[in-house]
Amino acid sequence: MNASSLYDFSPVLRMALLGLAIACGPLAWWWLRHRGADTAGRLRALTLITLFLTFDLTLFGAFTRLTDSGLGCPDWPGCYGNLSPLGAHHEITSAQAALPSGPVTHAKAWVEMLHRYFATGVGVLSIVLMVATWLAHRREARTISPWWSTATFLGVCLQGAFGAWTVTLKLYPAIVTMHLLGAMMLLMLLTAQSQAYVRAPIALPDGLRRAVPFVWLLCIGQVAMGGWVSTNYAVLACSEFPTCQGQWWPDMDFGHAFTILRQLGIGHDGEAIPFSALTAIHVTHRIGALVVFVAIGLLAWRLAASRQAAAKRFALALAAIAAWQLASGLGNVVLGWPLVAALSHTGGAAALLITMTLLLTRVAQARTVPVGAQAQPASWTVRQETAS
Repeated sequence: MNASSLYDFSPVLRMALLGLAIACGPLAWWWLRHRGADTAGRLRALTLITLFLTFDLTLFGAFTRLTDSGLGCPDWPGCYGNLSPLGAHHEITSAQAALPSGPVTHAKAWVEMLHRYFATGVGVLSIVLMVATWLAHRREARTISPWWSTATFLGVCLQGAFGAWTVTLKLYPAIVTMHLLGAMMLLMLLTAQSQAYVRAPIALPDGLRRAVPFVWLLCIGQVAMGGWVSTNYAVLACSEFPTCQGQWWPDMDFGHAFTILRQLGIGHDGEAIPFSALTAIHVTHRIGALVVFVAIGLLAWRLAASRQAAAKRFALALAAIAAWQLASGLGNVVLGWPLVAALSHTGGAAALLITMTLLLTRVAQARTVPVGAQAQPASWTVRQETAS
């Protein structure tokens, strides 16, 4: 396909209508389930629904990438200019006949388009959330800032752009990694937004309080590194643990490994990327995993020693997620990158960032709202949850 045919906006209106139809289900459930709630309760519920479906979309995006379906439809936003692979049956059949194991097959096209449909539905939810928050803000003075939901909407739009570039730039590693990071940032943004409606502060000693954002940043960096491993297909550069290729420090090319602006499989010299570069990417991720695992372990240990029940629950959650990530990461290596282990690792990374963001927001609340502060007036009820 030539460059001009990579973008075909003829099905964009039908895609928007399909996204609206997909969003109608969760929106109808939200309205019926929470129609008697106060404004804060309804908006928080809508935020949590959007968070839940964004988490699901993140996993489906990982499934799309891991099944090599990212180019199942080589144009955007439709499939060969059609709303679905049904309308592109001839083109897909021809591409599949020419290259049966290639990027374009009927199965891969459906996976790719289902991901786009789901993303459009989440986009509609983000629009409804933004509009509802702005309307509530205009009616009542004591609402949370509507810029939270506006940032979510803008993040979804940016994700759409990254999704388009993922296709049109042929799985450019930096773009695919940013697409993954964008999904994680949306999850963290929605998590923090959901906590703006409740008060559940966790007061920690100064040293431990300062450690929380530090560990949070470490986790973000490690997830970004994990995305770089996956998008460069470097998972199988080391097929055993704890050594790699039978050595503790195998031959590695860090120059090629961390050249960001390059095509998939191509080094900075324009030649095929050497295997030693993939090894360097993999080993760097392992080293980062060790650092993050120790940091989470120390944070969980300190939280477990706290007198607050909420802090103890976070300690247990962080320990469980760290163990999950260790097991799924090892499964990827020693079992040859099975789909279940790879999806579990992505889900664990998302759960880790959500949990760390929850902890970060609740620790921040302790510095701005006294534990036991009274709820806001009935016109804008902010729920008070015990921190003990």
